[in-house]
Amino acid sequence: MRRLTRTVAAAAMAAALALVAGCSGDSDSSDDASGGGGSLEKVTYLTSFGNFGRDAYAWVAKDKGFFKEAGFDVDIKPGQGTGAVIQTIVGGQADFGPIDLTGGLLQLGNGQAKDFVAVAAIQQRTMAAIATLEGKKIASPKDLEGKKLADTPGSVVRNLFPTYARMAGIDASKVTWVNGEAQTLIGTLAAGQVDGIGQFVVGQPTIEGVAKGKKAVMLPYSNVMQDLYGNVLITSAKIAKEKPEMVKKFTAALMKGLEYSLANPQEAADILKKNVDATNPASAAAELQLMAGYVRSSNSGTALGTLDSGRVAKSIAILQGAGTLKQNITPEQIIDFSLTPKA
Repeated sequence: MRRLTRTVAAAAMAAALALVAGCSGDSDSSDDASGGGGSLEKVTYLTSFGNFGRDAYAWVAKDKGFFKEAGFDVDIKPGQGTGAVIQTIVGGQADFGPIDLTGGLLQLGNGQAKDFVAVAAIQQRTMAAIATLEGKKIASPKDLEGKKLADTPGSVVRNLFPTYARMAGIDASKVTWVNGEAQTLIGTLAAGQVDGIGQFVVGQPTIEGVAKGKKAVMLPYSNVMQDLYGNVLITSAKIAKEKPEMVKKFTAALMKGLEYSLANPQEAADILKKNVDATNPASAAAELQLMAGYVRSSNSGTALGTLDSGRVAKSIAILQGAGTLKQNITPEQIIDFSLTPKA
């Protein structure tokens, strides 16, 4: 009887193990099919500047499963502008994030940062701008003289301002800058504490949403500097060298999120709201609609993320001509063209 009991128990145990193995096999197959190959690789991603509609595509890539399909478990954190994003990634606290390419050129060419590389373009034209409100008597770049502007210290808008000022005929010494934080800049402007803020052009609907009843006035840098790229995706030089295939997979997943967001701005805004409660979905969707015109160019064709060495060289020449680069640099020093999407 004992022998029979042991035999039945052994058979039950074998069946249970077989069932577990079968379930595990199904799970592994699912992971393999999704590109995960088992456990997901943890990645920390920084947004460019806070959690606004312009950065919703990262949340979309996570929510729609694009990151997971590529084998990644992504933690998305709010960035604080170009300089801070570079420092955090080079310091190893994050793996990927967008910066303004011109801001990156200034950081690299002036010895303020190194050991990072761009691997894809987010926008084919710079979206940097000065934002103000009607009633501030600012209708042209020259009107900024005698005014007080706010931005984060590492923001590309602020760091690029001397170049913009020279090309737009502004006496930069007559403009006062004060420090601000990404999430509070718009409130600072709406409260009348400053005359203008550094902002991307797509921030217009968000500004008008906060400054109820007041119309935003934008002074885009692209009006005087037309060859400059906007945001680019960066990683550390170490990751790019040691994990090139991982970089390509992550970039492709993020580009899927970007493309989906531009095609479905309201859904993307709702996804952002689900993850960031302070989101105004209407403003976020409007930001994405405005951004669509900056994501593709005649050079990029239909492909997202492409970077052209000739255009980057022109950007460097603009900065050198304005006297804002201390060192001579080449496109290859800031972009790993072996990793960028192809047109």
